Amino acid sequence: MKTLFWSFLMFLIIGGAVAQDFSRQGTVTYKVLYNGKERKDMPLLHVQYAGQSSKVWRDKPTVEQLIPGYAHEATFADYSSKRLIQMAQFDDGDVYHSLLSFDDLPTLELTDETRVIQGYTCKQAKTVINSNQMVIWYTDEAGIQGSPQPHVGYVPGLVLSVVRNGNNETLASEVNIKRKKAKETLLPANLGEVVTKNELGDIKREKMIISTRVFDDEQICWGKENLEVDQPVLDSVYHFAGGTLIVKKVKLPKTPDHYSIFAEINQYSNGDAYDRTGSVFVIPTEREKSFWDGLKGGMEALPVYYDAEGLDYQGVVLTENYEPVVELVRFFTTFGVRHFNDRVKIKDIEWEDHSIYKQDVSDLKPYLEGEVLIGAFIGNYDRGGHKLTLDIKAYPGSFDWKEESGKKYYMQPLFNTCNVMEMGGQRYGTMFKNDSLTVNFTVPEGVKNLKFRYITTGHGGWGGGDEFNPKQNEIFIDGERVFTFTPWRTDCAAYRKYNPVSGNFWNGISSSDLSRSGWCPGTATNPEYVELPDVQAGSHQMKVAIPLGEPAGTSFSAWSISGILIGEYE
Repeated sequence: MKTLFWSFLMFLIIGGAVAQDFSRQGTVTYKVLYNGKERKDMPLLHVQYAGQSSKVWRDKPTVEQLIPGYAHEATFADYSSKRLIQMAQFDDGDVYHSLLSFDDLPTLELTDETRVIQGYTCKQAKTVINSNQMVIWYTDEAGIQGSPQPHVGYVPGLVLSVVRNGNNETLASEVNIKRKKAKETLLPANLGEVVTKNELGDIKREKMIISTRVFDDEQICWGKENLEVDQPVLDSVYHFAGGTLIVKKVKLPKTPDHYSIFAEINQYSNGDAYDRTGSVFVIPTEREKSFWDGLKGGMEALPVYYDAEGLDYQGVVLTENYEPVVELVRFFTTFGVRHFNDRVKIKDIEWEDHSIYKQDVSDLKPYLEGEVLIGAFIGNYDRGGHKLTLDIKAYPGSFDWKEESGKKYYMQPLFNTCNVMEMGGQRYGTMFKNDSLTVNFTVPEGVKNLKFRYITTGHGGWGGGDEFNPKQNEIFIDGERVFTFTPWRTDCAAYRKYNPVSGNFWNGISSSDLSRSGWCPGTATNPEYVELPDVQAGSHQMKVAIPLGEPAGTSFSAWSISGILIGEYE
């Protein structure tokens, strides 16, 4: 009788459904598939089980410098206490963890569906997380527990596949189970400081984000005296054009190619009630002359461009020994956000405290590394003016974790008619009347994937001005038209709550609601991109044609345009 009993017990353990045996240990490796094909760019995922606990972790990048502030992460499942422990350990020595009870995991719907994976018959469980359809395949035949995505929900077995929305699958590629005495637990002795799940996410992001504060609540106004300065000193802020233009020399860190770089601007009124043109830019200093020469010595120190009527424009186009400023972000202030919030009350509108302009400037990466001169301009004649904060932030993105691409960039600024030294005598962009802006340039040998980054906004703030009338922009290279575009924003009314002292009309709309030539009060203007596959190495000429509106009395129209060639070296 005893022999039959032990034989039956061994049959239950070895064959068919196997009860959880906490003397076992094992490791499962998972790969990621998208539409049935393995994603080679994704590191492998591993689940280890021992002593009523499991550990989930990914292979870390072989080149760790690809992710500054990289977190060595692992998720532990403690089956005795029925909780998940998510831990992050950083290269600076900081260790944090968050806790989550099994009872707080998503509820799973068990079905009768089965599937064989790695020789194990798996059962199906389903759930929905943030509108994502999740399908879990798990087996109770392995004698161990664990899941590559334990936050999806708890099942009493080993998860061998998790499928999201039918096309993204984390699938077991290797199962290694050992029938020997396991460790007592996989939980580390030092879990570090306990924080909430959201706090842990914030800590990880902040450590991986490369952030540089360029301007910190800096005043841009009219009425400040210009400083006499020869060469800029690192981390010092200089005011020009009566205080309407600020410049700072900063040292920006090198960022890996897979990082996305953003310029983030926080701005509010410090007394000025009007919508104003703003620009954040980099001053190139590689050639004999730079815009810095015009700042310290006056606009007459810059190369002059003449239009068909003989009017002179200072420092706006590329020459053999000069490069114009490189515009990162063109933005437009609102009608008095924050400073005038108590001045006007409108039913159902709560005024915002400040404006935020945030744009991806990754394609200008070569200008955002090392020591660079960064400027910010807001045209105004108010002694309170505006307050501005600027951060340059780099965020990690998807990349080939086995190797870095090592791109070699080609950049060539061609023109910028946004007169950032307006209050220092720089002329408005009116050269388009009966003419076109013309610039000569040379593309070096070996440049590929050439494109043109173009920012354009029309100005002339009365009914017949180009601010309020659509105008076609045309770009020609060597006489051939390569691009035509009419900048026009019709969504300005969406930013009403940023414009407390915008004029309110009898018909129920506000002046800030009106459509404009490529901009709205409270927005940044998106660059347009022109692919140039037919532009080969050698000398070329670009022309920009815009039908400039006629003046009316002392009012006139103007166009602020900036353009830069972008490519890669083979």
